[in-house]
Amino acid sequence: MGGSVYNVIEVVGTSSKGWEEAVTKAVEIASLKLTNLRIAEVVELDAKLAEGKVIAFRAKVRLSFKHEIEPETL
Repeated sequence: MGGSVYNVIEVVGTSSKGWEEAVTKAVEIASLKLTNLRIAEVVELDAKLAEGKVIAFRAKVRLSFKHEIEPETL
């Protein structure tokens, strides 16, 4: 049987420095629990404001990872 199956989740990373760091944090923290990460797609960027200033950058990231099937279940 050929082909693969992937799971897709969305996570939000934050940073006080910029969107690139927010994306990086989202991926790094997700990778502590998820294995076989394949693609990180940035789907939304926004900024948290306070008193007319940007205080945090936020990045919504869609992550896909390969779904592993145990051989004995096939």
